[in-house]
Amino acid sequence: MTVNERIEALRQLMAENCLDVYYVPNEDDHLSEEYTADYFKAKSYMSGFSGESGCVIVTKDFAGLWTDGRYFTQAENELAGSQVELMRLRQEGIPNPLDFLVDQTPVHGKLGFDGSVVSARTKNFLQKKLEQKQASIVNDVDLVGQIWNERPKMPEESLFVLDTKYTGVGAKDKIIQARKSMLEAGADVLFLAALEDPCWLLNIRGNDIENTPVTYAFVLMTENEVNYYVNEKKVNVEVRAHLENSGVTIKDYDEIETDLLKLQNKVVLANLDTLNSKLYTALQGNTILDQESPIAYRRAIKNEVEIECTKNAHVKDGVAVFKFIHWLKNEVKKNEVTEVSAQNKLYDLRGEGQDYIEPSFTTISAYQANGAMMHYSATEENHAKLEPKGFLLVDSGGTYKDGTTDITRTIAVGPLTKEEKKYYTLVLKGHLDLMAAHFLKGTTGNNVDILARQPLWKEDIDYQCGTGHGVGHVLAVHEGPHRIGWGFSSLRPPVPFEAGMIVTDEPGVYLPHELGIRIENELLVVNGNKNFYGQFMHFETLTYVPYEVEAIEVSLLTDEELIQLNAYHAQVRAILSPYLKGEELAYLEEVTKELVRS
Repeated sequence: MTVNERIEALRQLMAENCLDVYYVPNEDDHLSEEYTADYFKAKSYMSGFSGESGCVIVTKDFAGLWTDGRYFTQAENELAGSQVELMRLRQEGIPNPLDFLVDQTPVHGKLGFDGSVVSARTKNFLQKKLEQKQASIVNDVDLVGQIWNERPKMPEESLFVLDTKYTGVGAKDKIIQARKSMLEAGADVLFLAALEDPCWLLNIRGNDIENTPVTYAFVLMTENEVNYYVNEKKVNVEVRAHLENSGVTIKDYDEIETDLLKLQNKVVLANLDTLNSKLYTALQGNTILDQESPIAYRRAIKNEVEIECTKNAHVKDGVAVFKFIHWLKNEVKKNEVTEVSAQNKLYDLRGEGQDYIEPSFTTISAYQANGAMMHYSATEENHAKLEPKGFLLVDSGGTYKDGTTDITRTIAVGPLTKEEKKYYTLVLKGHLDLMAAHFLKGTTGNNVDILARQPLWKEDIDYQCGTGHGVGHVLAVHEGPHRIGWGFSSLRPPVPFEAGMIVTDEPGVYLPHELGIRIENELLVVNGNKNFYGQFMHFETLTYVPYEVEAIEVSLLTDEELIQLNAYHAQVRAILSPYLKGEELAYLEEVTKELVRS
């Protein structure tokens, strides 16, 4: 079926179920926001839009896709020819999708969705608003599943144990810590739904989502038990022995709803952002303590072993990315290079690193105008050929047994225009200014975001997305609860930085149909001086790859920024030099030598 035929088929089912509006989010049954298994890509199936973020809303006479600024250009291209209208999030005149759902549901009407992929918090918000219209919610109807005949199966990839030499703490000790947090919070039960939480708690990793080493599983913990709900086909002998030795009982994935129904008159600690509304219904009869999972904070704040392992992963990653840049600049002068052949070369170079598992996400290899699509994906069927001019934006990362990396470098593959150099330098200024931030404990990503945007805002330019996200430890490359961005959501208040958190620093410029420039490093939050005013903090850079010196307009840098840039390049040279030789080493020395004003 075409997209338009799917929309009409959905409308027919809506009529049969007496629904006025139907909501198709991007999430899975653990409320993973962006990266999900193919089974859950209902939003993409209904709209034809392949980006990782957004939602679809269908009424009797309207079909719309909401997505954010990272995907506007991509969505324009992929929605062309269909009846699905692009609704640009946070743009003037465009309603928030939840407000739109409420507005479009008539008095005494019905709103429908699959409750397993809508959070309890979202359902409660909508229900409260719709009660004012005497309208209702039907949250047990997976209408997309009824028309998606070729829907992929749920994944059944094998699990593996991540050794304590990489995690720093064994599963038994993590369980003790989690149980202590549960009891201190006054809860009888801890319910873990976010995919990363059970993995981190039990030192288990999987392969259910492409380029993200997690598995579909829940954990239900009481004072005396830890139950792990997972498809048992994934559990090999080693994993079973590890779990049993850690005092964990393995149960079938589909048993979770039955076991939740058995709980009565308990205090259950659960985050309503990651608890789906179907399972929330199963917990009625209990008191739900709505809090961020204690595991979320523990995995966000890396321990000493995780930090040292991550630094080691970044050295390997820096070597691979630098070798790639050297290869690219030479190859584009003499042979045909495409976005695909470039990204494949980088995949190969990363694969040479010790303890490499897989990419941490699909590489974004975007030449010139394609770089304006923040999450562009080059394919064999759709890609650009590089010319010896302009920029290739490469956003990539690797998952190693000792850490997860995420880096963006915008690479000059030939001569640049004066305008391209200006934009690159403005992005670099914001990137450096954020990287140099010193701040008091209690500061959030909302407080420091202005440092990265200010050089661009002074030119009346903005990038329509966040500035940085947390990074998991051999987990999802996008991790909360902390982030850097200027927007504020009452449903998700900003989280203060803590020493040990890792966050990206990635401002950019995106000119639709013209170019894209992004620079990204990972930063570690560390404690500085503590005095009468409180605990001061700053960032330590974890990423070790030179910036694009050919694109830097030194006259636009302040003295402090120039000193910082040269110090960073000296650090990169010292770290990468032992792993390079010949032409590669000579090139490293050339691009990291001190820059001076002319």
